[in-house]
Parts: sequence; structure tokens; C-alpha cells
Amino acid sequence: MHRLMVVGIGPGNAVNMTEACRNALLGADAIFGYTPYLQLLKPLFPHKTFFGTGMKGEVARCRAALGLAAEGKVVSLVSSGDAGIYGMASLVYELSPEFPSVTIEVVPGITAAISGAALLGSPLGHDFAVISLSDLLTSWDLIEKRLRAVAAGDLAICIYNPASHGRRDHLKRACDILLEILPPDRVCALVRNIGRTEETYALTTLGALRTRQVDMLTTVFIGNAKTRVLNGKMITPRGYRHA
Repeated sequence: MHRLMVVGIGPGNAVNMTEACRNALLGADAIFGYTPYLQLLKPLFPHKTFFGTGMKGEVARCRAALGLAAEGKVVSLVSSGDAGIYGMASLVYELSPEFPSVTIEVVPGITAAISGAALLGSPLGHDFAVISLSDLLTSWDLIEKRLRAVAAGDLAICIYNPASHGRRDHLKRACDILLEILPPDRVCALVRNIGRTEETYALTTLGALRTRQVDMLTTVFIGNAKTRVLNGKMITPRGYRHA
């Protein structure tokens, strides 16, 4: 069938996996993905054939998935969250001219901004921006420019990839940049292991956030000027009038 489905699996559990995602994986002859994500899927789809690669193996992974699809197989290539948000969809399309016989379909999934926000309450109730602090593919200078722009625009912010073994101080650096414009008491929150058994979250402030310990499994939320804590939840009002 020469078909490649680029599939967002959400947090990786059965509950937050869309029906479209599940059908795509059930209908695939082979499933490609980042090895840790495949470990989440193997118990759910034990009879499927899996092909995994590690970090920095994205190009080879996408090219191999396209190549197998070009041989007439139905292939699913998975990303955590949504495949179009820091996922494999854009890279697949960039490589697709090499495989003109392959039909590509993107299957959306629940990204961390959405699932984390639901756990916190409604931190993204108004305009917001999503920014990754990973400088593997984006220069830190450009990340700084984007942080200053969203702070100046008073957008709520969702931060992906706030730290890793090689980037332990990136969240602190980001907070220092934001604190040039935003007050230290700005409402913030951290969510870790979204949708998994070790899921945790905590409310904090921008001033305190700069010293919090985070990793690649953490998603950070920073409110706008009207964000507040109500009954233990982080709420960014949309602006509806009410009595």
C-alpha cells in the first residue's frame, strides 16, 4: 500500500491514546520510533514488529520507515505527544521526495501542553506559546529571542525540554531572561511524567522556578499577568464576564 502513518501516541498510555492512533498501530505491518517510546507500546501491541533507534537517530529512523513503506508495507512511525509538535512529521515530509510512491498520513496525538494543562486546571486558557529549551537544533540565541518576545507579549508559556544531562542550567537561564520582564511572583507550575504512574505536579512562582530541579520528563507552565491559583489549580482566565 506504500503508506506511512506518522502517529502521535500522547503520553504513551492506553487511556490517553486516541482511537485513530490505536487503529493506525493495529493496522501497521511495522512500527518505528525512538526506543524508549517503543517500550511503552510493546505491552499494548505485543504481536507487532518494532524498529527503534536512539537519540540523534531521527533521520535514519524516518528514512528507514519511508523505505519500508516504499516496499509496499503499511508503516507507523511514532512520536510521543503529537507528531507535528517537536515530532517526526516535519522530517518525514522533508525526506518524502526521496520516496515519491509513499502516501503520508499524520495522526494527531495529545501533546504535553494539553495533557499537562488538564492536570493543572486551565493554565493555557488564553493565548499561549510553546517553546523548547533544547538547543540541539535551535541556537540558544534564537531561544532567548523567542523567550523575550513571548514575555513582552504577556503570553502564557509552556516550556518543553527544560533540562537534560548536558543542559542542566537551561531552565535557570530561561527564568533569568523572563525575569527581565516578568515579576518574580508570576504563577508557574511543573508537571513530570504526564499520564504515567509516576505523574506529579507542583505550583510555584517564576522566582522560585529558576532553582527547581527538572529533566526531559518535565513540562513547565508559566502564566500570564492574569493567571492565578484557585482551589489549588492554575487558572488563566479567558475574560468572560460573570457575576
